Parts: sequence; structure tokens; C-alpha cells
Amino acid sequence: MMRQLIGFSLFLFSLMCVLPISAQTHQAFSHQIQSVQVAVDGNPLLPPMLDMDKHQHVQISWDEMSHDYHRYIYHVQHCQYDWTPSDGIFESDYLSGLNDQPVEDYEKSFNTTQIYTHYQIRFPNPETGLLLSGNYKVLIYEDGGSKDEPILEARFCVFEKAVSIQTEVSSDTDIDFNKKHQQVSLNLNYGTLPVVDPHQQLHTVVMQNRRWDNRVVNPKANIRNNKGIAFTHCKDLIFPAGNEFHKFEILDVNRAAMGVDKMEWFEPYYHATLFAQVPGRNYRYDEDQNGVAVIRSEDDEDDATTAEYVLVHFILESERLPGGDVYVCGQWTNGAFDPSCRMEYDDIKKRYEAVVMLKQGYYSYQFVQENGATSRTMGDFYETENEYITLVYFRAQGARTDRLVGYSRVKTGSK
Repeated sequence: MMRQLIGFSLFLFSLMCVLPISAQTHQAFSHQIQSVQVAVDGNPLLPPMLDMDKHQHVQISWDEMSHDYHRYIYHVQHCQYDWTPSDGIFESDYLSGLNDQPVEDYEKSFNTTQIYTHYQIRFPNPETGLLLSGNYKVLIYEDGGSKDEPILEARFCVFEKAVSIQTEVSSDTDIDFNKKHQQVSLNLNYGTLPVVDPHQQLHTVVMQNRRWDNRVVNPKANIRNNKGIAFTHCKDLIFPAGNEFHKFEILDVNRAAMGVDKMEWFEPYYHATLFAQVPGRNYRYDEDQNGVAVIRSEDDEDDATTAEYVLVHFILESERLPGGDVYVCGQWTNGAFDPSCRMEYDDIKKRYEAVVMLKQGYYSYQFVQENGATSRTMGDFYETENEYITLVYFRAQGARTDRLVGYSRVKTGSK
């Protein structure tokens, strides 16, 4: 049975990130690429947003699952608010220096059961600077290949502070009161920004817990004055409240830690079996990181190249749920529906199971059905602490692309 499970998990591992996922933040197009992370100033807990007024850097890192050297090239691409390329502008409009440069920072793993090579690049760097706010894609491709056939794509944003954003979140919604939903209200003040027609020139995006799959794009404002617009009691900005994320930590491959029932070794991999979860019937307060993953180990030294890869066993004890397949999801799955994280139902044990290969560290996650809902798997409770990010894009009259002129990040909850 264990051999079959290992074989099945390796099959899933081979599929991991091969299929593109709608609206995800990052994509890997090869099963050899794992643990893609985008961190601001080395902090993986922060969203990948750079403040133009500060000397911040974004670091993009990944593992290639061998010790073979790959000469990777990066290509930086500016995008419009909907992540389509800004074809109307020149490269020199948004970049200083050079594009299509080699990734020269890499190191082989040391003393790990699964060998890999860790690569990283950061922006801006001495070769490539960023001149324009907005959305950015970084395409990584093999030397001799083409940016149109990358091995991975990473995304981040650069924002200005031209628009101030006031965000309020309430459990008093047009659907229910203090039950299953949270209502986001926004007040945008664009001051001296030359906005003539806000409905045409401004694009507003609101995300809950950095999920791009169910983000709200261009909700309809119901208040306008000469200084800005506001969204109050906007039905488009009512979000299911969800529940606090589950979490686990693998610091030592020989000892179970937070959220882990047992650690085992079945050649050639370590296995971590997590404590079984059940669908949320009540709100449970817990300090979580809303889907974030942090690569680290007990030694906390050179984690990028000494951390092990572990087969992690996820379990959701439940009858078969209506509403479609169930997935393990977090920001580390790069979207809601990574095929390697789809759970299989065991009719004998009456539970959903998934086995995912992950690098040692801290992970928070939730169970999401393929329609994007968590109501049957996690429950919806108004007390839940959620993070809401608002992005405001602006295109001046005669301009050829969108600038990101406003950014807001708030957390809400009962604690």
C-alpha cells in the first residue's frame, strides 16, 4: 500500500505546476521547478508589492530538482491591470539598464535526500531597474530558448501613493448580519490625480487573503465627488467569511512538530502525516498566516540549500461533499487549483486524502472546492480574521498602459 501511495504521490509531483491556473500569481511550467517564492526584502510574509518611494527589493527564488547546471535568463515584462502585456509602451519606458540577463545566483543543495539547485534573482539589481508602477511579470527561460516558452513565471507589483484608500470591513452585510459574510467598503481619494472619468480611467481590484481566483475586479462605485469615489454596501464586495487556516510546521524530519501527527521514512522520502481535519462546524480562533509558507528548518541556517523535501499527507475526514473536487490550497499552491493538490476520496476510510511534496518549513492552508468555495470544507464565520488587499490602477488620458497608483492592506477579525 505504501509503495502504491509513493508511486501515486510521485505521479502527482510530476504534474505539479505543469498546467497553468487561471489568475494565479506564479506559474511553473516544468515538474522540475519547485518552491517558487517571491519575497519583499527577504520577508516571505509580505505580499509581493514594492513601494516606489522606498528602496525595496523583490527576490524571486526557486528550486530545480537536480544538480545539473541550467543557464537561466530572466525577462521582465510590464503588464496592464488585468495582467495582459503592456504592448503599447517601449521597454525603455519601464526598465532602466538591460533586460534578458542571466541568473547568476545559484547553489546546489547540501546533504539532502532529494537533490536540487536553488536559484534566485532580485529586482531592482545593478543590471535592471524599474521605472514605472504597475504589474510586472518575470519570465525565466533556458539560455538558447525563448521567453515565449518559460520554465516559470513570477509576478509582483510596484505601487505609487497617488490615491489614498480607506478600507472598512464589517459583518453587517446585505446578505446577513454577524453570520457568514464580510462586507468591504472603500473610499478612494485621488486628490490631484487628473481623473476625468473614473469609470474609464480607474480599475479597482480587491482580494481576500491574496486569492486571485476569486478577486473582485471593477466593482461599481455608488458615490462620487470631485475628490474621489466610494463603494458602500456594494454587493460585489461581500465575501464569504471563511474560517481560520489550518497550519503545520516541519522543522526536523525526525520529529513531529506543530500540526504533524507523525514523521516517517520510507525510502527514498521522508513522510509527514498531518493531523486529520474535519469540515468546520464552528469558528475556531487561531493565529495563522492566511495561506503563507515560510521555508525554514530547526537549524535555521542555509535553509535554501539544506532543507529537505518531504511528502506531506493531508487528510479531511468527511462524507463525499457536493460542489466538486476538493483541493489543498494556500498562497504556496500559486492559485486555488494546483492539480498536484487535488484530494482523492477514499470510500472505505470516508475521507479525502492528498500527498504533496513540499520543502521543510511552515505552511498554512485550507480546503477549497473547485468552485472556489470553502463553506462545506472550512465553514463561514463572521469572526474570521481575513486580509483584504485593494489595488487601484489609473490610465491617464492618452497614456498607453496602467499605473498602480493606490495600495491598501488591512486585516480584520475578532482578535
